[in-house]
Amino acid sequence: MPNCHLIVDSCSDLPFELVDREGITLLKFPYIQDGETHDDDLFQSVSAKDFYEGMRKGKEPSTAQLSVPLLQDTFRAAAEAGVPTVYLSFSSGLSGSYDVAMLVRDQILEEYPDFELHVVDTKLASVAEGFLVFEAISLWEKGATAEELAAWTEEAHNYMGCEFMVEDLDALKRGGRIPSSVAVAGAALDVKPLLTIDLEGKLQLTGVARGRKKAMRHLAEHYEKNVNTDGRTRYVMLGNADCPKDMERLKGMIQKADPDALVIESSIGPVIGSHTGPGMLAVVFWGDDKRENLSVADRIAKRIKGDR
Repeated sequence: MPNCHLIVDSCSDLPFELVDREGITLLKFPYIQDGETHDDDLFQSVSAKDFYEGMRKGKEPSTAQLSVPLLQDTFRAAAEAGVPTVYLSFSSGLSGSYDVAMLVRDQILEEYPDFELHVVDTKLASVAEGFLVFEAISLWEKGATAEELAAWTEEAHNYMGCEFMVEDLDALKRGGRIPSSVAVAGAALDVKPLLTIDLEGKLQLTGVARGRKKAMRHLAEHYEKNVNTDGRTRYVMLGNADCPKDMERLKGMIQKADPDALVIESSIGPVIGSHTGPGMLAVVFWGDDKRENLSVADRIAKRIKGDR
């Protein structure tokens, strides 16, 4: 039986049925379209097809952080229930919501000093965050304590293998997630950008491919070369932004290379999709410890940052 209360957010882009259960609270990020604010409810009130079709027709939705009142109400309700709680947060490298959640946590703990509340920066986004949350839910179901779950998450994110492709970089440029110069270069070369999420939870361009088919093969090869379950169940999570046929093709490539792969399919939600646009494909899996691939310069920089 679960020993704690789990809070997750909609930027994990998980299938709704995985988080719609007693003992789990879903925080819904807001997005703005046509002047109206909507909740990212994992495509319960709008379909992925309708949302992305709007973007294809020129709509440019924007996003916002989780609000202070929403976080206050959620954390206070958990405190009043008296159950140890863990919130697995969207990457601080892509949003200020984690910092706001930490401030609200401190406020709540002043009101309820005996309440156990862990706010964990997953340093991941979209289905990469979702994959981590999926595995955390498994531990939660097995009875992990709040402290154990928080400690596991802080370590596990270092082992997330993740790569995704987007049609172009315009939406990421508009949202300020990448420099304009990178987006201009990508458009000029007519290539499909390939990206990942680095150890700080920020987007990192890993390469480019000419055409979607080559980009999809690159995703499948990235999985094949880097998967390392180390005794864990061989799960792989695939995400798509209204391109389900391409996701099925990618699934076939992965299962051909690795018949033991257990594929979890998901849709890229409207908040993440507002920044990536339609056509995004992502693959996430357990890999090697990414800290081992840091250069000497990176290691020194991280150590100095930690000392500060």
